[in-house]
Amino acid sequence: MGLLDKLFKSDGGETSKVTSFPWTKLTDKDQITIAMEESKDKLVGIFKHSTRCGISNMVLRTFEREYEENEEVKLYFLDLIKDREISNAVANELSVHHESPQFIVLRNEKVVHHASHQDIDASILKELD
Repeated sequence: MGLLDKLFKSDGGETSKVTSFPWTKLTDKDQITIAMEESKDKLVGIFKHSTRCGISNMVLRTFEREYEENEEVKLYFLDLIKDREISNAVANELSVHHESPQFIVLRNEKVVHHASHQDIDASILKELD
């Protein structure tokens, strides 16, 4: 495997950091309603990630490295490969066109920010807080 393959390909599994990061896995449509409700009290972020995409893996690692933990922020992690139906429901219910990777931020039951690919930046949570 060449250097570029190592940088841009994934083995299809989740990164080990996902399990140690303060993510709440988004695996059920009902959690979208819960996230909207939680957004009344704090910022809620939804990170939509493709475990098969090298770019998505790089963006995820950068996000996790730059994120500064904050009790006023709840973060959800959506594995697009395992939970495609949930991803479609997020796009429909929040009226945000699907992209991957994608980060959606909610406050007071509304989308206040969304970004994809290299435009995803953890510092936006500080700005919106």
